[in-house]
Amino acid sequence: MLSTRHGVRPLGAADLSDFLALARRDPVVNVFADYRATTTNLEPRWLGGEMWGRFEGGELAAACHVGANLVPVSASADDAAAFAERALARGRTVSTIVGPQDAVRTFWNGVASTWGKPREARWEQPHLEIAAGPLVAPDPLVRRTTREDMPELYPACVAMYTEEVGVSPEYGGGADLYRARVTQLVNRGWSFARFDETGRLAFKAEVACATPYAAQIQGVFVPADRRGLGLATAGMAAVVQLVRREIAPVVSLYVNDWNTSARAVYERVGFEETARFATVMF
Repeated sequence: MLSTRHGVRPLGAADLSDFLALARRDPVVNVFADYRATTTNLEPRWLGGEMWGRFEGGELAAACHVGANLVPVSASADDAAAFAERALARGRTVSTIVGPQDAVRTFWNGVASTWGKPREARWEQPHLEIAAGPLVAPDPLVRRTTREDMPELYPACVAMYTEEVGVSPEYGGGADLYRARVTQLVNRGWSFARFDETGRLAFKAEVACATPYAAQIQGVFVPADRRGLGLATAGMAAVVQLVRREIAPVVSLYVNDWNTSARAVYERVGFEETARFATVMF
């Protein structure tokens, strides 16, 4: 069923090649949506939602991932307004709106009157990339984690999430689901950490999603009492080196504009800003 605005409809398996061509116009910025499409074949039961497409003259012009996260893909202001119109008709089912700043802002302006007050809105999030080796020496003790590391790794993941998002991932009975997610990343070889001589975790980071073109990093964390010692800089350099060698040629992430210490770490490693993201959380 099409929206009343510019031909918006859910995409399916038959649209996969067109969607990937669209997303790969900027395969680093769109790495999340690309990853979700290729791993689900755009099947709603695997997406946990839908992927909407907006068509012009029969051609796919923009898309929007609508699951737990709502993520615009190659969306202009007009595209984002069209997706907002469709979203108004179904009500809010997402917990987060995230993606390129202008598209997120336009979408939010279209739904804000009925979707309720967000828990937090972060409008200035530099999107950073590195497509070469790190500029500083990698920490040789950073390695992929294993299931045997979970007693140290899992509490660090909970602490990082709580510090970053403002609520524990275990809140409301979410512990089992979150532990399963952490375990999944470990099993994929997407979880990296440094442990000190006592076995205590001193640094960690994960790959959130990856394609043959790019990998997006999440969950960068150093325990509070170990900060300021250069662990994050050398640790991120090691993650960049490992990910570029074994997972994808470009490493990306996005960071809050006010997080000056993290931004300084990423700059020292060699990340450069290529876009601005925004996140609205409920």
